[in-house]
This record gives sequence, structure tokens and C-alpha cells, in this order.
Amino acid sequence: MTSAQTSGQLIGRQDETRRIDELTGAARAGRGGALVLRGEAGIGKSALLDGAVRAATGFGVVRACGSQYESELPFAALHQLCVPILPRLAELPARQGEILRNAFGLSTGAPDVLRIGAAALELLSCATRERPLLCLIDDCHWLDTASAKVLAFLARRVGCESVAMVFAARLPHTAGELDDLPGLFVGGLGDADARAFLAARSHVPLDEQVRQRIMAEARGNPLALLELPRAGGFAPPDASSVPSRIERSFRDRLSGLSDGARSLLTVASADPIGDPGLLWPAARRLGLDIRAAGADATATGLIEFSTRVSFCHPLARSAVYRAAAAEERRTAHRALAEVTDPVTDPDRRAWHRAQASTGPDDEVAAELERSATRAETRGGVAAAAAFLERAAELSLDGAARTERTLAAVRAKLDAGINGTAAELLTTVANAALDEYQRARVDLLRGQIAFVSHNDGHGPVFMLRAAQRLAGLDPEWSRECFLDALEMSLVVGRATGVMDMVLAAARSASPAPRSPDVLDALIRLESDGHRAGVPLLRSALDGDDTPLWTRRPALAVLLASELWDPLTHAAITEWLMKTGRESGSPLLLRLGLAQTTSCAVLSGDLGQAMEAVAEEEAIADAIDAPPVTYHRLQLAAMRGRREEALELFETVTAAAGERGAGQLIANTHWAAALLHNGLAEYPAALAAARRATAHGDLFLAGISLPELVEAAVRCGEPDAAATALESLTERTAASGTSSGLGIAAYARGLVTGVEDHYREAIEYLEESPMVPYRARAHLLYGEWLRREGRRRDCRPHLRTAHELLSGAGVEAFARRAADELRATGEKAQGRSGAAYDRLTAQEVYIARLVTTGATSKEVAARLFLSPRTIDAHLRNIFRKLGISSRRQLRDHPGLGG
Repeated sequence: MTSAQTSGQLIGRQDETRRIDELTGAARAGRGGALVLRGEAGIGKSALLDGAVRAATGFGVVRACGSQYESELPFAALHQLCVPILPRLAELPARQGEILRNAFGLSTGAPDVLRIGAAALELLSCATRERPLLCLIDDCHWLDTASAKVLAFLARRVGCESVAMVFAARLPHTAGELDDLPGLFVGGLGDADARAFLAARSHVPLDEQVRQRIMAEARGNPLALLELPRAGGFAPPDASSVPSRIERSFRDRLSGLSDGARSLLTVASADPIGDPGLLWPAARRLGLDIRAAGADATATGLIEFSTRVSFCHPLARSAVYRAAAAEERRTAHRALAEVTDPVTDPDRRAWHRAQASTGPDDEVAAELERSATRAETRGGVAAAAAFLERAAELSLDGAARTERTLAAVRAKLDAGINGTAAELLTTVANAALDEYQRARVDLLRGQIAFVSHNDGHGPVFMLRAAQRLAGLDPEWSRECFLDALEMSLVVGRATGVMDMVLAAARSASPAPRSPDVLDALIRLESDGHRAGVPLLRSALDGDDTPLWTRRPALAVLLASELWDPLTHAAITEWLMKTGRESGSPLLLRLGLAQTTSCAVLSGDLGQAMEAVAEEEAIADAIDAPPVTYHRLQLAAMRGRREEALELFETVTAAAGERGAGQLIANTHWAAALLHNGLAEYPAALAAARRATAHGDLFLAGISLPELVEAAVRCGEPDAAATALESLTERTAASGTSSGLGIAAYARGLVTGVEDHYREAIEYLEESPMVPYRARAHLLYGEWLRREGRRRDCRPHLRTAHELLSGAGVEAFARRAADELRATGEKAQGRSGAAYDRLTAQEVYIARLVTTGATSKEVAARLFLSPRTIDAHLRNIFRKLGISSRRQLRDHPGLGG
């Protein structure tokens, strides 16, 4: 501890103590929260954590501490935090208990961070049944990545639990996963407090000049105020940082120690878990006189030997470790490896063996590779990457080193450590690679470029890999061409990359059995929809398995290009089922985004809001930005001008920064749809032209009806006719009732022929695309009114208004209401769906509850606690003016 205590308070830390007291007071009342203390080394963060323990009377306390030497071991810190409450695992649902056992290496399995987080949240909740819980996590800058993700997840979700979480992280280092949590900067003590602290804690007589020099150099850092007086007298001015001087002060305490004491301290510094059961056997292996060495080491004040071996400060551990010669550190790690159980703790043993290596060692490298495999099965992708990187460094065999390096790059990409992945990949640049390995390097370069902002070279590298593999593995080569195509779709057709990829793909070896999706896209590009659509349909359905089981994102685009909402719905159902069964955040988020799209196009905006809420919950749980394209579609269809335009502006700016051209094209389509609904036809025309300009899959086609309507209303018949021709070619080739119906009402707009409107309504009666069916009635009704046929137009305008207002498609519904008023008939007002008064997350919770789901079942979907769900339900009841779940089930507008 580095702060003095007076009447139970830390000197000069009143504001910090108040914030922590507020946090624990709220947790005591069932309003949990988190706080991240940030400051330089020695500034007193650990003392504040200790002070929180003293102040939090009646709390259970669990602690964890990040370790520089355990930062590669998956869930090491989370396990440390949970150890005292692990007996409560039996209170968890069986599946959640098994998930935590898997994460902690107590059983085998491959849980994902989302499920581990939800299980850990339930464990903390169980621990609060008897008393509130204080979770203290120190040295967060050294947390292993897997633990950091789960702890950040927990910190964002304890709002309705009696849990207070206080983190301490060193500056200038970052604790990236915790950056978005409430934080408090811990600065140096003021002069008066520093003087009081120095007087209370210093046992060295100091004259005033020395005191002033110490205070000037310490700059209010409590640990520096403790350590600098040990030098005595006057010291020369020191320009180094305060932590560096503190560490040097710790190192000075080692001078004059016996060799045995120094060796014992070195072994202790090399063991991050502070386990006496490892330290003493390791010391005996080194032939140390434990009693004498232990006494000498304790006398330095650097270390305490008890049920846990602990240094007085993390900087003390670092100082001891760095003060040891390289060979002394290796000797310490070797001894620790020899006494670490290879069965119960193989990964820590492998890591110690790696640190003990003086040079390449294929046996240790192979052991690290096995550790990487174990880490991956436990969800520790970042740990697997670290093991593989070290395994590559220790590989004597060049070919094995290259393979392990490429595997490490792949693992770092999977873990989101993209910058390090790129640096590591450069280490094989001058290696003797065969053509197959060069292709793999290009693949990795492409993936790194693709996930890097403002780098559109991903498809180019994938294309190079495809060409390298053409003669080695034709089937894989075709897959690489498809990878390049998928990347180019995201980058956007406007970049020209997709056209380059398609041109190169024409030279690819033919598909082994029958034309596949690559052939279909090439044919579509070169010969148009009439020639390409049959191949697209065949590729989508697949010979053995549908395309969406291998490439779901591409399959969604193809189904939409074919104007086939039924196949789109089937793909979405598969994504949701597979995502929920596997726990894959990637599949589940894609499935939820497509659920939103399907719901928007079918007019179930309540379900769309529900899916948006769940996707955002998963994005928050894994600390990733939410998917946005489906939110654009929902905002446009709903038709709330200010809300939609604000979202469009935000998304366009973000997409421009990331180089996500397809997302920008999505925004153009959404803007065209919105402005047509609002009868702002010039704006709709401009947006539709931008949306169709580059021929993007799906987006160009779905934007053509908007272009036709806006062009007709703006008096640009040539533009409308050209767009109609393209729309007709696409929908006629696809032959679906949805596409044919939409093309028919667009034809009616251009020609003014009544039969075209009738044809549209007939086709769309068979379509699940309810808003477009309603628009067919609206357009026909508008045409009839302008023809002076008031009696005939009213039934169509009524139908349009009922369908649109019932679905919450507000802008188009107002158009229908205005038309009805123009005929002398007042449109029936919409009672207001419940989701107009609720947030997206509340809509999701309410709709699940109406199906009979319990709070625990809803909590599992949103990765929240049941108490949090109950708190949301109370808000929902208040907003809707009801008081029970039964009333909620009977409330209009919340039906599934």
C-alpha cells in the first residue's frame, strides 16, 4: 500500500474515495456499476482498492490482478477473480456451469466469450444472494485478452445487480477493453497532502532542503515519496520518469544481498501466480537455503512470504526480474517449469520452458503448439496466437518455423490483433517459400488489408492468391476468387475492384462438377440477367448443399438479386438456427441483421426492432460496433425524417472512413425509399441515381423502383423509362411474384395504363412483401383519383392506409391518408403500436415476454441478468400504463 491512513481515510484522496463510496453504496441498493482508476505506477491505485475493501462493510470481496507473465494465458485473471465463488457453480444451470469449467480448463470444450460472459454474470449474481459483492481488479494493463473481454462484458451488465467492480490500470499503458467504462484519473498528491504523507510514512530524518527535493522529484507520487528518502542526502536531478526512479529504488535494495536471497527473489518474480507450492520446490531444486534466503529477502521489504507470495508493488516484481542476468532468469524459469504439473497445468509449464530456452528448441516449440491448440478450444484465441508466435521463435526447423508463423498470423487475425499480425507476417517475407506458401501469405495479406480501415487492397491480394493456386489447387483457387469477390462487394462496385476480379476470374479453371456461383456471377456480368439468373438460381440451391451453408453473406445478396423473399427467409432461418446452436457471434449477428431486413421488407417493424436490439446487445457484449445496414432499412421504411437523416449522415461518415462502399450504396437506397415516402421526389431521384449508378448486387435492383417513381414525379420520363427497362429485365428473368408485381406498378407509373396497376396488385397478393403490396394499392389509388374516379380509388387508398399504418410505415401511410382526405374521406387514425413508446431493446423484451418467455430466458438472449430484465419490464409497464405480464400479452401492437 502506498498511501497513509488517517482516521480511516487515505491522505489526499477524498474525491476518489467518495466516488468509490458512491459506487459501493449504489451496489448495496441493487444498482451495480463499475469504475476504472487510471494513473501512473505508484500513484496509489492499489491503496484505493484496499481502501474500498475497508469501507465496503458487509460486502463479499473477490480480487484479481493482471500479470505481465500471465497475459498470454486465457481467462487467467477471470479464474483468479472467480476462485472464491466457484463453489456456487452448482447453483448455475448445468450448461452455464460447464461453460465456466471449460473456460478455466477444468473440463474440455470450446465456449465463446459471449456465453462465458453470461455464465460469469450468473455466477456473480448467485454470489450476491447473501450479501453484495465487491470485485477488485488490479493491474488491468496486464490482463489476458480473454479475461479483459469478459470482465468488460460484466462491467457493462451489472447495473441491476448488487455488484461493484473497481478496476485499476496504469498509464500510459491502456486497458483497451475497458476504455468505454466510467473512469477516474488518479493524479499526484498536492503539496500539503504530499508533505503530510511524507511526514506520516517516512522513518528517515530529513532536513528541509532534502524534503523539498524529494517532493519536487516525486511530483505527488506516493510510492516515490516512500522510496526516494531511502537514498538519503542530496541526489542529483533526475530527468527520468517517476516510475523509472521508483523501480530503480527497488533495485537498489538488492545490493549487498546474498546470492541465495537474490536467486529466491528472481524465482519469485518469474512466478506470476505467487504460489508457495511452486516457489519452495523450485528453490530446493536450485539448492537454496530456504530459511536464510527467505529471511534476507523479507528484510528488503520487497516481498512477503505467506499463503501467497506477494511483492510490495508490481514495480518491485519488475525491478527484481529486470535486475537478474538473463541466465539467472532462464534458470528460474527452468526450475519453475520442472516443478509445474504437466497434467494439471501444461500451458504454464510450457511457457516457463519457453522462457528458459537459450535458443531454438523444437521440443519446447512443439509443446507450445499443443498449448495453442488447448487455448483455442477454451476460447483463448489471443493466447493461442502468443503461444504460436513463441513456438515459431523457438523452431529450429525452417519449414516448421514458417508454418507456425503463418498459424500465429492467422490466430492474431482471429483475435483482432491486426497490427501485430501484419508485423509478424513480414518476418516470413525473405523466407524460402514455395508457391503454395506464397499464396497463403497473399491470403493473409488480403485479410489484414480487408480488416484495416481505408485499405481497399484486400481483394487484390486475394486475387493474387487465387492466381498462384490456379495450377496447384484449382478448387481452392476458385474459392479465393470468391473471397476476392465478397471483399470487393463490401468495398463497393464504385472502386472498380469487383470488375477487375470478375475479369481475372474468367481465366479460372472450370468448376469440377457443374457451373457454380463464380460462373454464375461471370455470366451475369457479361451476358445480363436473362443468361445469368438460371445459373445464379442453380448456384444458390447447390448440388448437395445450399450456398448459404458455406457463404451465407453472398447467398443473401444473390437471393435478393433474384427478388426471392422466400429464399431470403430460408437463409435467415438457417443463420439464426446455426448461430444460436453454435454460439457464433458472427453468424448470429448476420442472422439478426437479415431478420431485420426480412421483417422490414415484409412490414413487421416490431420484429425488425426486436432483431436490431438483440444484434446491438451482442455487439456490445463483444465490444464491437453494431451492424448498420439493416438499421438503415428500418429507418427508411419507418419514415421518420429527422431520425432517418441523422442515421444516414452518421453511417455515411463512418463508411467513408472505412472505405465501405456497399454500406454507402445502402444509404443511398434507404434515402431514396425515405424521400419517396415523404413525397420529396427530387431528393429521392438524386439518391436513387446514386444507388443504381454502379450496378451493385441487390442494391441496384431494389433501388430501381424508387428511381422510376421519383423520375415520373419529377417529370423525367426518359430516366423513368430507362430504369423501368432495367427493372423489367431483372424481374422477368427471376420470375418471382414479388419482382413481377413491383415491376408492374413501376410500369403503370411510366405508361399510365390501368391494367399494369391491376397486374401489380394481383402479383403482390402472393408476395410476403406487404409494404410493396400496399404501395401498389397506393399508386393505383393515386392514379384513379387523378383520373377523377373517386369512388373507385377509395377502396385502394383505404387498403394502402390500413396495411401501411398497421405496419408502422409512417411516411407512406401519411401519403395514403392525404389522398383519402382529398377524396373527402378521413383516414382512420392508427391507435399507435406499443413500440412507438418503447426503445428497441424494450420492444424485444416485451415481445419475448408475450410469448411466455421467463426473465431468465430473455436474459440469456440479451446477455443480461434476470434482474436487469425485470428492471426493463418495470419501465415497459410504466410506459404502457399496465402492471402485469398478462396485460402485456394482451396489449395491442406487441404480437409476434
